[in-house]
Amino acid sequence: YWVRVAEMYESVKIIRQACEAMPDGDAKETVPRNIKVPAGEYYMHTESPRGELGYYIISDGGKTANRIKVRSPAYSNLSILSSIAPGVMIADLVAIIGSLDIVLGEIDR
Repeated sequence: YWVRVAEMYESVKIIRQACEAMPDGDAKETVPRNIKVPAGEYYMHTESPRGELGYYIISDGGKTANRIKVRSPAYSNLSILSSIAPGVMIADLVAIIGSLDIVLGEIDR
């Protein structure tokens, strides 16, 4: 718990530093309204606070992607549960899920 609180304080410091370093004037960039998604299949992953966050995109070259699938870190972290918790009591399972830092709303497809 205290580690999370310390992380929040550090995050606030970083945000304040970024705001102080931000130049005057408009803060937004002009983005074209018609973005063409190149044809093909793409997978992109990035690190998030809970683990790897993945995006899988399929496009036929039109204005929008045909399919976008997001794999949250919570989904990946939950997949190990069957290996680390066979035969445990339900009361212990709550603590195990808490230690894996799973957000159940992220795994609902």
